[in-house]
This record gives sequence, structure tokens and C-alpha cells, in this order.
Amino acid sequence: MTFSQILSVLLLTAMMGLFIWGRWRYDMVAVAALLAGLAIGLVEPEDAFRGFSDDIVIIVGSALVISGAVQRSGVIERMMLLLQHRVTRFRSQLMLLCGSVGFASALVKNIGALAMMMPIAFQMAKKSNASPSGFLMPMAFASLLGGLMTLVGTSPNIIVSRVRAEMVGEPFRMFDYLPVGLGLTVVGLIFLRFGYRLLPRDRRGAPTMGEVLDVKKYVTEVEVPEDSKAIDETLSAFAERHDNEVTVTAVLRAGIRSTFFPDTTIRQGDTLILGGAPDSLERVIASDALALVGQDSEAAEGGEKSEVGVIEAVIQAESPLVGRTAGRMLLRERFGVNLIAVSREGERLVRRLGNIELRAGDVIVLQGALDRLPERLGDLGCLPLAERQLRLGNARRGLLPIAILAVAMAATATGYVPVAVAFFAAAGLVMLTGALPVREAYTHVEWPILIMLGALIPVSDTLRTTGASKVIGTGLSDFAATLPPWGAVALILAAAMAVTPFLNNAATVLVMAPIAATFASGLGYRPEPFLMATAVGAGCDFLTPIGHQCNTLVMGPGGYRFGDYARLGAPLSLLVLVVGTPLILWWWPIA
Repeated sequence: MTFSQILSVLLLTAMMGLFIWGRWRYDMVAVAALLAGLAIGLVEPEDAFRGFSDDIVIIVGSALVISGAVQRSGVIERMMLLLQHRVTRFRSQLMLLCGSVGFASALVKNIGALAMMMPIAFQMAKKSNASPSGFLMPMAFASLLGGLMTLVGTSPNIIVSRVRAEMVGEPFRMFDYLPVGLGLTVVGLIFLRFGYRLLPRDRRGAPTMGEVLDVKKYVTEVEVPEDSKAIDETLSAFAERHDNEVTVTAVLRAGIRSTFFPDTTIRQGDTLILGGAPDSLERVIASDALALVGQDSEAAEGGEKSEVGVIEAVIQAESPLVGRTAGRMLLRERFGVNLIAVSREGERLVRRLGNIELRAGDVIVLQGALDRLPERLGDLGCLPLAERQLRLGNARRGLLPIAILAVAMAATATGYVPVAVAFFAAAGLVMLTGALPVREAYTHVEWPILIMLGALIPVSDTLRTTGASKVIGTGLSDFAATLPPWGAVALILAAAMAVTPFLNNAATVLVMAPIAATFASGLGYRPEPFLMATAVGAGCDFLTPIGHQCNTLVMGPGGYRFGDYARLGAPLSLLVLVVGTPLILWWWPIA
């Protein structure tokens, strides 16, 4: 090897060591590696930042925004809620959750699919009196398997597609991954159906600050519009349809409190005072198309140009709200905020929100311009509670983000437009149409991942520019010369699976894909099975919580320890190796 090739290998080895060490954030490790590559002359200054303009960065960032819009729409969540009432046994619940998150991961980024389904897992665990740890790690592994099925399911598929385009002039298309990914997903789900027993049964996540401060029951005020499914339904049927998760504490008809009984029929234009947990109220309001009273008031400060949101706060003893009602305080007119929910410990509130005399310690939900809400809380003597995903009063766009995603996928599957253009356009549309507010869209983008990708692309490319990948690939091909074709593919698959637990999966592909391509060339084989093996291996991190963000996401809520992942993940990794190798060779012939 030449001196520059040795430097390239040493730089990447040092970078891997820092990733494994874990004391630095992975994006900072990538930035440090880029700076080191510039300092020692491996990366030319004019090439240093081309990674940030790469299609991969655009596709990954756009996919995260689209996933956020799909998650916010609540469509998948509502579909799951219809099923969970019919599935009560633990194993059946596990299969429902893992299957749903697995197949959803083929449509949206796997981290987004997992985030969508985690609240359902907690609800099922609570109703079954089980620990969420029995669900969460299998769900994380299912999301990784499901992400193997399509181009956009996981970052390695996108990167490997680009490498194939550079080698043979044609990238992998949207569903080229489906035969291998679907087979591995089905086999993996069958394993998880029984393998969950390998997990320790005493694992429980530590409560978060949001859970410690969790308010069990709010009272809010809703109107029944003409398109609501609650019309002509009795109050008892309304409560039964929603599993008694919410209660109707008062009914107002034509602005007058009406005497009501369980068989009272709900009419268009009625105002209902509902009580329940925030997530229950959110589901009922969204599913029945109910309208929060005052949520669209033009008196809210900020006008149309300001983004409207909600905030949860507790009233302090010195607050001017104490002893007064929202109506008397003229909250909308004087402060530009709407009171949309109130919670009071130990008391059942039955009055209209505007007529409730507020007390110190009450928890309230205020709606208004997000850039003014912190200031208004100070004026009102209220303290914000821990940040939580409280969407009470936030409008949803239902099927719109699903439709936008479907069009983008269809456009890329047919080759009509490039993937980067389609998904960038889809991300822009979900923001322009209001399916995902702009402020919230930026919170869904995992900037450290994008920084790492942008910095690593020129660093990993030094293996190619210096010729190091050719030397390594030649060495591997010499070693594999005595192996049968399936052994050569299995070698690359095993190598990628061995590296990805200690690196980010995207980083693994950026390092391994050029080596796999050279490896295939050295053996005189087609590159597709080796690139597919690289993508599968990089996407199947089942051994540690640090190699993929899905594993990291469930570690705290599940109360898992580092070694718990290998207990369930090691046999699953072996299964992927045994089943994945013949699947790859069957669909992608080696010659």
C-alpha cells in the first residue's frame, strides 16, 4: 500500500475507534475526520463540502419531514386503535405491533414508523398490565427489518443505490429491495413471535419528567359540526364507542345548559363539555371531527402569519387568573390566547371553560401564536410544564400526507422523477399545505445525521481516490477465491453486520460499499448481490443500542441495558445471515 492509502485506512480506523469509544457525538466525530482529512491532504478543499449537496442528504432529510407529517396525521395511529380493542393477548399484541411497525417502515423512515407506534405499545402494555419492554425492542428490530423492503425505508438502501448507479449506470429502484427485504421481515417476525422470551422480564423504563407531571384528566369544550359522526348518537353510545375513555360532563344546546341523560341524543350545533386524559381527548376530537370552542378565534394574537400552537402550564398563586374566569379576564381580546382545556385535581368540572373560576394549581392549556406564548405565560403568572407532545387543538390533515407520500413513491418507482426531487417536493408540499407546520418540520429533521452524512461522504471517498478500497477488495477477493459464491456473499454480509453495531449504519455503508464493489470486481462477479448484502448487513444492527437510532430510541423507555440487545439480537443476526444469503443469490444472480 502507498503512503496515502495507509493514511486513508488509518483515518477511517481512528474514526471507527472514536465511534466505538462513544465519548464524542457521531456528528462531531465525522466533522473531526473531515478536518483531519483536509489537514493531511487526503481531501481536497474543493471537495470538502460536496457531501452536503449530495442527493443522500436531501433524501434522508426530506424523508424525515414526510415521516413527521404522516406521524402527525394520526391515520396509522387511528387504524391501530381500531384493532387494539380486538387484540388482547400479549403475543397477538406483539405481532400486531411488530408487523405494523415493520410494514410501515417500508413506507416511511423506520425511525418515524417506530415513533408512530410507540404510544400504542404503551397503551397496550398499560391495559395488559405488562411491561413495555416486552414490546419495544422487538418493535425496534422489526422496524429495522421492515426498512429493508424499499429504497426509502432506511439510509443504507439509498446510499447503496447511488453506488450501483456509479458502477453500472443504473441505481436500485424503489422496490428492487422488496423480495429480499420482505422475506427477511417475515422470517424475523416469526422469530420475534417466540424470541421475545430471551429478554429479561424485570426491565422497566424510568419515568420521564413529562410522565411525572402527567395530568390525568382535562376538561375541554367542543362543538358538534355538521360532518361529525357523533350526530344522532346517544351519550351512552358515544361513550361506549370510545371505550369510556372520555366523559360528557355537560351538554349545551343553543347556548343553554340542557338536562341530559344517557339516552340523550347529540345534535348538530351542541356544545359538549368533555373530560378525559389529553391523548384520549385528542383521539375523540380527531376521530369524530369535533371542533374545540375558540380554537380558530380571529382574536388570537399574531394573525395569519404567525404559527399557532398550544402550551400546557400551571397557574401560580400570584397569577392574576386566580379567582377569575377566562371570560372575565378577556383572554382572547387582551392577551391573544384561547383557553382550550382545564384540569383541577380532585374536582369534576362541569361549567363552560369561560365560566370556570380558576385557582392556583390548576393546569391549563392555552392556544396562541407560538412566538408570543412564552411572554404571555409570564404576563399571566403561569409556569410551563415539561414539554410533551400535547396536540390538543392542533389541526390535522388526515390523509393528505399519506397521499403526498404515495404520489412521491409512485413517481420514483416509475422512474418519472429522481428520488431526491420527488421527496424534496413531497417534504415541501406537506409544509405548504399545513399537514406539518414549518416549525415542527425542522424538529423532525435529525440534523446530526445530516451533518454526519455530509462530512463522511468525502472522508469515505478517500478509500476510492487513494486506491485503498481496491487494495482491500483485492485482498478480500484473494481470501474468498477458495470460497463458493454463496460464501463470498455471506462474507460481505457478515462483515457489514459486524461493523454496523459500532458505527452508524449510514457510515457503515459509506465505508463498506466501495470495498464490496471492488471485491465483486476482483472475483469477476456482478456487483448487485454484494451491494445488496452490504445494505442488508448495514440495516440489521441488532447487537447494540448505539448503531441505529431505532435501538437508541427504545433503550430508555424500555429500561434496557447494553447487553440486553445481544440476547435477542445475536440469534436474529445469525438468522438474517443464514436466510439472507440464499435470498440475495436467488433474486440477484452472482454472474
